[in-house]
Amino acid sequence: MEIEYEYRFSLPRNLVWKFIKNEKILKNALPGCRSFAKLSNGVYNAEIEIYIGPIQDVFTIDIRLDEEKAPTLSRLFINGNGNMGQLNGNAILMLKENQGSTLLTCKATGQLTGALGLAGKRMIDSGAGKGIDKFFQNVEKEIKRYIYDLKRRNR
Repeated sequence: MEIEYEYRFSLPRNLVWKFIKNEKILKNALPGCRSFAKLSNGVYNAEIEIYIGPIQDVFTIDIRLDEEKAPTLSRLFINGNGNMGQLNGNAILMLKENQGSTLLTCKATGQLTGALGLAGKRMIDSGAGKGIDKFFQNVEKEIKRYIYDLKRRNR
């Protein structure tokens, strides 16, 4: 499975870079997230409910940030296990400043095994695309909410 995705944040790149690794932002942004914890610098663990067509499962996912070139590039590796299969993948996130906004480009590859691997490429690709889109929309909302709350407290 290969995914290429772009999202434009209406926020400057330095803010997106700062908050896109914040565990509170990520927990609130991940659709179906039951728990999200930072285990160490650049290593996270999450429990996520997934719904793709008729498939419903809870996955335990380990996420590791491996390579970073602040504030433009981050590479991450994902390993997950659920009752219906396993997920192994990696992604490169590239952030480009553009007149006060940020263009994020995500290139990801992954392998699904078990019942998920048998579910059909079209259904999985469609579900993954919708999930990624929802995730980055939520990340932007959470960053804006966090900044708003900070400003409100400092009045």
